[in-house]
Amino acid sequence: MRFETRAIHDGQDPDPSTGAIVVPVFQTSTYVQDGVARHKGYEYARTSNPTRGALEAALASLEGAEFGFCFGSGMAAISTCVQLLSSGDHVVASDDLYGGTYRVFEKVFRRAGLDFTYVDASRLADVKAALRPNTRLLWIETPTNPLLKVCDLAGLSEMAKSAGILLAVDNTFLSPFFQNPIAFGADLVVHSTTKFLGGHSDVVGGAVVTNSPELAERVAFLQNAVGAVPGPWDSWLVSRGLKTLAVRMERHGANAQAVAEFLEKHKKVERVLFPGLPSHPQHALAKKQTRGHGALISFYVKGGLEVARHVAEGTRVFALAESLGGVESLIEHPGLMTHASVPAEVREQMGLTDSLVRLSVGIEHKDDLLEDLDRALSNA
Repeated sequence: MRFETRAIHDGQDPDPSTGAIVVPVFQTSTYVQDGVARHKGYEYARTSNPTRGALEAALASLEGAEFGFCFGSGMAAISTCVQLLSSGDHVVASDDLYGGTYRVFEKVFRRAGLDFTYVDASRLADVKAALRPNTRLLWIETPTNPLLKVCDLAGLSEMAKSAGILLAVDNTFLSPFFQNPIAFGADLVVHSTTKFLGGHSDVVGGAVVTNSPELAERVAFLQNAVGAVPGPWDSWLVSRGLKTLAVRMERHGANAQAVAEFLEKHKKVERVLFPGLPSHPQHALAKKQTRGHGALISFYVKGGLEVARHVAEGTRVFALAESLGGVESLIEHPGLMTHASVPAEVREQMGLTDSLVRLSVGIEHKDDLLEDLDRALSNA
C-alpha cells in the first residue's frame, strides 16, 4: 500500500469487541489476568498498552521499519538511544543540533562517562576523521537544526557499517513522508512526535524505530525499565495526527517553498537556508535522498540582533514560539530561544549568529504568510 493509505490504516484495525473504526483510548494502568501468569498479552501499562501499540505499529510502517517504540517526549526517545551505550564510549554527532540534544549530551551523558565530538556531518571526510576506536554511534540530523545542512545518508551508513558502529538519524524535520533513513541503512530513526507526526501543537511525545531485532530487544527493555512512556491519550492524539500527515506535509512543503523563494528576493534578507532552493549547497543531495524539503526555513537578516528581534516580534500570522511542525506557522530566534543552551562561542563558530531567524511554515494560505513576513521585515 502507498504511504497515504498506510498512514490511515496500518496499526489502526477496528476494535474487535465493538467494531469502533478508531482505536480506543485504553485508559488503564493494569490488566486482569485469566490465571497466575496467564494474560491476554498485556500485564501492566508501562510495559504495553493497546493504544500505544497501535501507534508504534503505524510509525514503524511509515518509516519502513519492523519495530517501533513510543516515548513520553522526543528527548526521552533520544536519551533511550544513547542509553544503548556504555561508559567510555564515544559518539560523533552533527555540530548543528537541536539545543535540547546538545544539552542532554553535554550536561547529562558526558557526566555518565560518554564522550562526544561534534563535526559538520554534511562533510563525510570530517565525520571519518572524528572516528575513534571507541566510537560506537553516529548521531545525525538531516536537515540539521537550525542551519538546515543536508547530510549524505547513504555515505554515512556505509561509513558506520565499515567501522562497526550504529547510525542514528533524527528524522523529525522531514517526517517519514519526505524521508526514510532506514532505506539508506540507518540503524535507528528518532522522532519528536510532538512535531509533524502529531501536527497540531497539542501533544508531546517521541519515537524510535529500527529494523534490527537485537536493537529492538534492547530498546524495548529500556522503554520498560526506565519507563519514559507516553500515556494512552497522548498516543491516541499522535495516531489521529498520522491520518492527515500526507496532506499536511504536501501543504507544508508547498508553502515553505513559496516562502523561501520570497525571502531570497527580499532586500532585508542576507541569506536563506532551505534545501529546496537551488542556492542551497546540498540542493542536489536533498533532491536525491528526499521526496520534498519540509517546512523549516532559516534566514539571516541584514542588521544583526535588533533587526532579527523586531522581525520575530513583528509578525501576526507567524506566532512567536519555540517548537515546529504544527498546522500553524511559527517564528523564533534560535540564539535566544531554542539554542540558548548552546554556548555563545559554539553558536558563533557554527554560524548560528544573532541575525538568524527560524520559521516553521504552517498550512495557512501562502499569501497571508508572505504578506505577514513582508510587513515584519519592512517594519524592522
